[in-house]
Parts: sequence; structure tokens; C-alpha cells
Amino acid sequence: MSASQTPGHWQIEGDYFESCNCDVVCPCLFSTAPSLTSQPTQGACEVAFGFHVERGRADEVSLDGLNAALIARTPGAMGAGDWSVALYLDERADERQRAALQAIFTGAAGGPVANLAPLISTVLGVKTVPLTWHKEGKQRAIEIPNILHMGVHAAPALVPDAEIWASNAHPFAPNIAMASGDEGNTWADYGMHWDNSGKNGHYAPIRWSNAA
Repeated sequence: MSASQTPGHWQIEGDYFESCNCDVVCPCLFSTAPSLTSQPTQGACEVAFGFHVERGRADEVSLDGLNAALIARTPGAMGAGDWSVALYLDERADERQRAALQAIFTGAAGGPVANLAPLISTVLGVKTVPLTWHKEGKQRAIEIPNILHMGVHAAPALVPDAEIWASNAHPFAPNIAMASGDEGNTWADYGMHWDNSGKNGHYAPIRWSNAA
């Protein structure tokens, strides 16, 4: 599989989380308006997504254990489009694995990200970087040295040590946990810098494929 090819069939299972600059709770997903049509609480949306593939395959290529991160900025409501995005791929992946990850996380190979691809107007770039994933209890984190340090932890629930889950709210997963950003939750690249410490977050297990 070359970098210009997309897999005929792929599937992944693992975990995802995100951290955006909205106040908890993000109106893009939870408001009286249709999904993705409300104005972000800060006007623009600045969100980072982290992905860990526990098990995955693209045609005959294994994707087990690999990570990816996707950064997006929208000038207004997410559903209005004009997204600027950047993709980061795990440096441990070989050429065929990188090509598969890029096809999956840009939406070129179908699946959940493909539904968002029409909203993207600017691709800032695709980089291969050291990506470290961390999951412990109700905390998720991903790090790219000198670029991204992103982590979230579960929002406090009525029952101690439990999580607050929302259903039918997100295009990436049928159920997502409510979370907030850790301190030092930052991204700096392509001439931009964010600090989403204490802001909105979510996490969930994912099971994706391009099967109908």
C-alpha cells in the first residue's frame, strides 16, 4: 500500500478522546439547536482529537498499537464548515501503515471522519511524529514533544468514581464520557497556540470501519 492508495476494507477498535476550547459543556453537541450548528462558547472552535488503535487492520496491513492525532479549527459553528486541520501520525508506523492511518483519519477511506471531510477547507499538513498515548482509569492523554500535550479527565459525577455518559451525541462514538481538560493542555504548531486547560472534553471507546 503506497501513500497514494487507500485500503479497500479497514476496521479499528480502540480509544479516542478530545479537548476543545469550549466551556464545559460544549454547545456543538449539547444545545437546543441541531448538532454542530450552535456557536462555540469562545466564538471559534479549537479542538484536538487523540486516537489509539488497540486492534486494527487495513486490508492485510496490521494497525495494532498505533496512534494518531487530529487538530481542527473552525471560525464559527462546526457545521458551517471552513475547517482548518492538521494530522499527526505515529512515527512507529511503516510506510504502508502510515498510508492506511492517513486514509482513515482524513476520511479518504470512508468511515466516521469521511462524514466531516466536506467541512474541511484547509489542510495545514500531515506530519509523522513520536506520539505517546496514556490511558489510566478515567484519564486519557497524548503527547507530541514540543507540539502537543493534551489530556482530559472525567467530569465529576453524582456517584463518586463514576462517569457521566451521553448517548447519541457524537459522530465518533454512540456513547461518550463527559470530561474536562487537564492543566497544561496545549498545542503549538503552524503559527498557532492553544491552551484548553480546564475546558471541555470527551472520551470513548471506538469501533470503526468502512463497511456499509
